[in-house]
Order: sequence, then structure tokens, then C-alpha cells
Amino acid sequence: MERPQPTSPASGAPPALELCAIDKRFGAVHANRAISFAVAAGSIHGLIGENGAGKSTLMNIVYGFHRADAGEIKVKGRVVEIGSPQAAIAAGIGMVHQHFMLVENFTVLENVVLGVEGGALLAGSLAAARAELEKLARDYGLDVPLDTVVSELPVGLQQRVEILKALYRRAEILILDEPTAVLTPQEAEQLFKMLGRLREQGKAVILVTHKLREIMAITDRVTVMRQGAVVAEVTTKETSPRGLAEKMVGRAVLLQVGKTPAKPGAALLTVKDLEVRDRLDVPRVKGVSFELHAGEIVGIAGVAGNGQSELLEALAGIRAPSRGEISLEGRDLVREQLDPRARRKLGLAHVPEDRLRMGVVASFSAQANAMLGYHDGGAYNRGLLMDGPAIIAECEKKMAAFDVRPPNPKLRISAFSGGNQQKLVLAREIDADPKVLLIGQPTRGVDIGAIEFIHKRLVELRDAGKALLIVSVELDEILGLADRILVMNGGEIIGELARAEATEEKIGLMMAGVKGEGA
Repeated sequence: MERPQPTSPASGAPPALELCAIDKRFGAVHANRAISFAVAAGSIHGLIGENGAGKSTLMNIVYGFHRADAGEIKVKGRVVEIGSPQAAIAAGIGMVHQHFMLVENFTVLENVVLGVEGGALLAGSLAAARAELEKLARDYGLDVPLDTVVSELPVGLQQRVEILKALYRRAEILILDEPTAVLTPQEAEQLFKMLGRLREQGKAVILVTHKLREIMAITDRVTVMRQGAVVAEVTTKETSPRGLAEKMVGRAVLLQVGKTPAKPGAALLTVKDLEVRDRLDVPRVKGVSFELHAGEIVGIAGVAGNGQSELLEALAGIRAPSRGEISLEGRDLVREQLDPRARRKLGLAHVPEDRLRMGVVASFSAQANAMLGYHDGGAYNRGLLMDGPAIIAECEKKMAAFDVRPPNPKLRISAFSGGNQQKLVLAREIDADPKVLLIGQPTRGVDIGAIEFIHKRLVELRDAGKALLIVSVELDEILGLADRILVMNGGEIIGELARAEATEEKIGLMMAGVKGEGA
């Protein structure tokens, strides 16, 4: 993707936004440590860092969700007090959150004017708003049907609505938090073109993302945070993805996992004509069929919400399908009505997409979570009683093998970072030596150092003859790990590609619903 050039700010003009020694603590946690940097008008500024680096806390301070303990925020050289999102909006700051803040049963127009309606008659106010929004859409390439109900829009257009909301409120500084997490590659390309238009019009954009390729493609400068502090600020064209990764983590990082070609063996998991319906009897998985072989990684790509979650839950035994077959080495798991526990005993392990909802019990210790689902096994029991020393020893072994920090089995799991929680869940499932491993979003919320570690372990499993099915919204992850790629849209598998023939463009078109030869 081609990066537009920044505009040149007026000589001597103050930065659009300047943070001066921002400091914030939450109890013993020092989230932001005297952070200072400036964002120029007419520029796109990247903000990157590992999980827990303090990026979200900092942006929440700028947008008024938190108050800083110390430091100043300046807008165009003037110190401003931002104690609420309303104060941030009044100061010309807008924010587009990763999870959109839209009323789904309202139209686009109603969502944009919600909270800023003016005039004695709402109809007159809406007419004026419509005219202004049409002008904004023309100026910034943000075309969106104003009278369409938001729930009927694809996520790419919903994001445009959020940007329009900010511009309608006169935002000169726009913060975007992980803006491409729910977009196809084509939608992401359109977003970057829009951001280029905003830059040309003199707006300041702050892009918070973990995708280094996007940072390199669209930003002018990058601020790198680590452990609550700024550790580097560089001009984008003078750095590289590898250089940024090393600054984020503090050591050299492999950005791509090395792996040899797969050597698939026998089919271990067979899925035929699978249909899964939700509680309202709406089909979420529609006639899905595929095979998963020993010694291969199959990736399922797709925008979130296209049936991948329901498919994984049906395979794991959490959700009952309405029709179809799921066979593990010839045994029909659906006909036998085998629950997740029985499937685990047959060699089918599952790392859920939402680890906090389904993978761990937040109030339990690490050692308790490390044996969940396997607690009735011989390793943890001595007669009728649980074997306390064995439980601790097994957890310590898993923590050492997967570099879980801090290596304290008695610490409550909620005290660990997301990446370390994920590593412990993976350690628990992999240590059970399954034949088939289902993994939902293997590195969701995980920093770049932990991603490197997890990817290596998954490839090692494949090379040991295991069969892995990976669902991920990260296209780079799918392309880096998978030997075969299935693409889901609207609950169906609409395409299959061998890794050698897969490209971002082909997968992106399939993710958007273009089938077969059209992709």
C-alpha cells in the first residue's frame, strides 16, 4: 500500500497535540511514566508497544476516560483540562474505538447527531446535519448511506460512521484504536486512503496498532512504549519493522516463523455438511465440510462474526449442531453426543477464542487453571484426594516450558497479562498431548515477543504429527502458519487455497464474499 506524503505545517506552528510528562498510577501499577511526545497537524502518528505498555491508558487520558496524576495536555500550544470525553470533544479530539460505539437500530444520520442535536425542531436539525455530513463525505471520501440502519452496514462502513461522528463534532485530532482489527485487507486499504485525505486536510491522526506493516505503510512518525515509558520516537521512513519490534520488546524478534513444507498424513478430523444454529434458530454455520490431516495446520480466515466461533464451539462439543457429522478417527462425535470432556479423552483439545470467558476462571489461581478439564487425571490425584505438591509441580513445569511470567503457580490468573494467560492455556492443552488441536485466535491480545514464541510451538506440534485447526482474524498469522487456508463468509466456506497460491488479495476478496474464480 502506498503511503501518502504528509503536509508541511506552517513554520513555527505549535503541535496539534502535545503530551508533557503524563504520569498515571493504578495502585502499585505505574501505567504511564512521565510520557512526553508531540503530534503535528497534517500528520499520522503511530503509537505501538507490547501488551501492558500503557498505550490504552495514555489514549484514555487524552480522551478523558482517565485523569492523569501529573503532567499536561496541550492542544495547539494551549494547556487544556480534559476530565471527560465531552471535554475532549470540545478541545477538538475524537476517538474511534476498536469496538464501535453505535446504536445498531438507529440510522447513520441518527447515530451521528445523537447527543449534539440542535435547534428547536429536530427535523430542521437533521436537515442541517444531513447537508453537513454530505459535504464531509465528499471532502474526505467517507461515502455512507445516511438513512440506512447501522446494523445493516458491513463493519467497514460502520467504521466510517464513527469517523464521520468525530469530524461532525469538529475533531482536529483523531485517535484510532486498532482500526483494522475487523476489516478485510480491501477495507483496510480504503481506510488508509481516507486517513491520507484527513492528513491532506491538516488533521492530526494517532494510529494505535500492533500491526507493524500498517505502521510502516501509513504513518509519518512512530512513538514506541515499553513498560509505561516512551523508549523511542522515530521518523517512519528511517526505521523498519524489525527495528520497531526490537524497540518494543527490548531484544531481537523473529517476525516470521520458519517452517518446512507440511507432510500431511491420515485424516484425523472429518466434518460433513455441518449446520449450527443460534438461540434464535438462525443458521450461523451452513453446510460446512472439510478434513483435517495429521501433520498439517489448516487456517480459517474471515472477518469476525461469519460463523468461525460457532464452528469451533461445535467441533469442541460446546454447541450442538442442528445437522451434519463430526468424526474423529472414524468416531461420529455428534451421533454419540460426546461432550467436551469425552472429546478431550479421545485426543481433541480446544483453546477457546475468548480465554477469559471460556479458557480460564479469573478468580482461580494459575495452578488451578493449569489443570482445568484435566483435574481428574492421575497426575493430579492421590487416591480420593488432590495431590497438592503434584499440582504445583505440574504448573511450574508448564510455566517453565512456556515462559509464563511471573512463574508463580499460586498467583491468581487475573493478575497475569493477557499474553501470559494465553501461554498458560496453550501449555495446558498442548501438555495433554492431543491428536487434534483447535485454536481460536491463538495470539489475540498477545504482544509481539509472545507471538513469536506461540507460533514456534504450533509449528513444532505440526511437525510432531499433530493436526491443528486455527481460526484467526489476523491475516498475517494465517498466511504465516497455515498449510491450507479455508475462508468463511456468511457461515459458509466459500474458498480453499493451498498456502503456495494464497495471496492477501485473493483471501481478502473471499472474506468479502467473492467466491471461486472471482477471487
